[in-house]
Amino acid sequence: LEEAAFQLQQIFRIDISIALNILGIESMRAGHCRTGYTCFKLAADRGYSKAQFNVGLCYEHGRGTEKDLEKAAFYYCQAARSCHPMAQYRYGRYLLQHSPAHWDRQHRALTFLEQAAMAGITEAQAYLGVFYMRGLQPQEKRALKYLLLAANSGDAQSRYHVGLCYEQGLGVQQSLAQALRHYRESAAAGNSHAQERLR
Repeated sequence: LEEAAFQLQQIFRIDISIALNILGIESMRAGHCRTGYTCFKLAADRGYSKAQFNVGLCYEHGRGTEKDLEKAAFYYCQAARSCHPMAQYRYGRYLLQHSPAHWDRQHRALTFLEQAAMAGITEAQAYLGVFYMRGLQPQEKRALKYLLLAANSGDAQSRYHVGLCYEQGLGVQQSLAQALRHYRESAAAGNSHAQERLR
């Protein structure tokens, strides 16, 4: 009986969090940012990862509350720990941009970014591709893997970078034919760098 009561409490708690998060989204759409933030915060404080991510967005962009990147990172971290892929991307990116010199934080950031990339977050795939290509110790094959994932998800900038890899033989055997193919696909999607490269 105690177990059943506990499970009912958990379901009730989750349902309230979901309702608050939906109310927050609808409030934001209607332009009532302060109300939206308040709803997100109430649900986030109950441990709901989608609301934690939304609170992070509010703090990052100053919507419904003051802009505060540290608070945004705190809420992204909470959601990332609950395996929210977009929060993993944003928190990982925050760690790399705001404390790149700390090895342990860089390692944690890359772990979150790789989890987000494997969950299909195109932004994380593209970010990792460029990070591994341009890092202090470039890992060209690893970079190409993530750039291809992002390119295959429709990211024209990553498709352009894949073309560069083939043109210059970075992480792959050099092939001008393959480079041209990727440049053409990127240019067709509107990427100006690829259009320039083709010329």
